[in-house]
Amino acid sequence: MASEFSPAPIPDRIVDVGGTPHMRDSKGALVPLNMVKPQDQLQDELVRKIMGYAIALSEQVSRFKAHTFDDIGGFEALLAQEYDAKIGGTKGNKTIMSFDGLFKVQVQVADNVVFGPELQIAKALVDECLNEWAEGARDEIRAIVTRAFNTDKEGQINRSEIFMLLRLEIEDERWQRAMKAIRDAMRIVGSKTYVRCYRRETFDGPWQAVSIDLAKA
Repeated sequence: MASEFSPAPIPDRIVDVGGTPHMRDSKGALVPLNMVKPQDQLQDELVRKIMGYAIALSEQVSRFKAHTFDDIGGFEALLAQEYDAKIGGTKGNKTIMSFDGLFKVQVQVADNVVFGPELQIAKALVDECLNEWAEGARDEIRAIVTRAFNTDKEGQINRSEIFMLLRLEIEDERWQRAMKAIRDAMRIVGSKTYVRCYRRETFDGPWQAVSIDLAKA
């Protein structure tokens, strides 16, 4: 069954040179078509076909996101004007749902958090606690601390493990100062807004995400 989805235009693979068809190679050189292996021609044709649909799909997803924000913004403006009401919380997170309870759309705002130099003070205090506790420190706490302050391949601090440290209930005064240093080190340098769509078969059934991610489709 043919798809009604139209691919984006892709430059023609054939270049006419004096009436003779050529193809351009990866170095920009023109190669007569009869000197290009049939499998290379087929591969080139396949890649161009896939890329045409991929580019068109990417552009459609971008338009969908823009239209979604516009539509939700218009709905919020209507609520504010007609009913003196609004949806969502102070951070911009909001959920709207169909009347039958089978569909919902969530808008979630995620802060981009970086850590300042206070984090090194926190690490020194945490290390001091662990060294003094010695055998008294649980292995899982040591593991969390190790993962939290180790950087990944990109040199980034493990944020999820740092936040896990903040959830540990430890009364030691130095630990409390370390956690305060971590909180003081946190800086919000921006945020990103996500749209997530869900559906379910019955009003009390489990929600299923509507995937717009190629890896999860």
